[in-house]
Amino acid sequence: MSTAGNQAADVDPAENRRRWQALGVGLVAAFMTLLDVSIVNVAIPSLDQALHASPSDLQWVLSGYALTFGLALVPAGRFGDARGRRNAFVFGIALFTITSALAGLAPSPTWLVIARLLQGAAAGIVNPQVTGVIQELFRGPERARPFGLLGATIGVSTAVGPLLGGLLIALGGQEHGWRYVFFVNVPVGIIAVILGWRLLPGRQKGHTDRHRLDPVGVILLGVGVLLVLLPLVQEQQWRTPWKWALIPAGLLVLLAFAVWEHRYARTRQPLFDLRLFKLRSYTLGSLIALIYFGGFTAIFFIFTLFLQNGHGYSALVAGLAVTPFALGSAAASAAGGRLVNRTGRPLVAAGLLAVVVGLAATWLALREFPHAPAPWVTAGPLLLAGIGSGLVIAPNQTLTLSQVPVPQAGSGAGMLQTGQRIGSAAGIAAVGSAFFASLASSNGDFTAAFEHSLVVATVIIALALIAALIDIVVSRRHDQ
Repeated sequence: MSTAGNQAADVDPAENRRRWQALGVGLVAAFMTLLDVSIVNVAIPSLDQALHASPSDLQWVLSGYALTFGLALVPAGRFGDARGRRNAFVFGIALFTITSALAGLAPSPTWLVIARLLQGAAAGIVNPQVTGVIQELFRGPERARPFGLLGATIGVSTAVGPLLGGLLIALGGQEHGWRYVFFVNVPVGIIAVILGWRLLPGRQKGHTDRHRLDPVGVILLGVGVLLVLLPLVQEQQWRTPWKWALIPAGLLVLLAFAVWEHRYARTRQPLFDLRLFKLRSYTLGSLIALIYFGGFTAIFFIFTLFLQNGHGYSALVAGLAVTPFALGSAAASAAGGRLVNRTGRPLVAAGLLAVVVGLAATWLALREFPHAPAPWVTAGPLLLAGIGSGLVIAPNQTLTLSQVPVPQAGSGAGMLQTGQRIGSAAGIAAVGSAFFASLASSNGDFTAAFEHSLVVATVIIALALIAALIDIVVSRRHDQ
């Protein structure tokens, strides 16, 4: 391929078409891997019935994927930076396709849990390569549109997961529908492997790899993230309060990782260049993403429980109820990608405000119309929240990675997504705990439990709004 960073006007039309084709392959892969974060939620009842899984097994099917996803992100991003993103992408998609097939063939809960852990690791290998390819193929303001499309992919894949899962379960029936949830990845994955190898940029000819993969940094980061995430994903299974001691232990290990990376960077290329945190856009954007995903991802978890377990709706209806959010997110992400270069962080703040208002309106609608069908009364508020979400994820990602140098693109994006995975796990644990605690105290009142936990999720997102407002104020003072 030609020099990756040329502006669109300086790129040959055939080369420009190839760039967008490469981006399309990456977006399909990102959609597929991120879809598996939420699509399994609606499959849990039929999966439980078919495999007779224990509560711990079900928790690991859901949370184990997020755990290994988060562990793989930064090392995989660094590997792509050092050894070529095409190689890492194709390997990751191939592994994801194989493990999806193994998950669909699972004869026992243990088999399924192991397949999900490997599937999550494969997803963690793929995703940093997508953002890395965007930064390699596009430059400056030109990145806004592809990052907007990636943000739309992230938001829509998470929101549409329950709907697609519901459709597949309706198609396959209660006994086998959950297997279709995994098998659907196989044909898409095979096509992505072929097109990824053909279209994604390989290592430049004559390029000498001067970077080591920093195995000590990989181990320290992996252990630190594992210790932080493990008590969160096992929150319902580990009843002992001592589990929370793992979080400060993990933070200490992450501090050791930071010290090691600082010293390692004096002579060699580190796993993650801590100097990226000197960029206010990267630091504030990463913080906003971590907090926002803590509230955003948890909404679909509790909404699915509320509709299916509380009100007896089918998996398909539960998925359809989330569709307004997905549609709003998709439409706003496209607009956000075009507007972010002109508006900057205020656009993200406006999106966060819309999400907060939309979720508050969802809570109010359920309070005011307790006997009306929940999917109908929540449709309008969730549409508003989805529009807000589309103005958050894509523009924030564009702003966060806008100043990251191309050699650090993969690891920088990997650290950003690691924060998102930690935020998601922490949010599901916090919001889920509020849901189940309220459910127990209200003698099984699912509406009360959902309303209470929705308030918790809304407060978390409001914290992200505060962080965005602080960034705006600091930027204006700096510009004066």
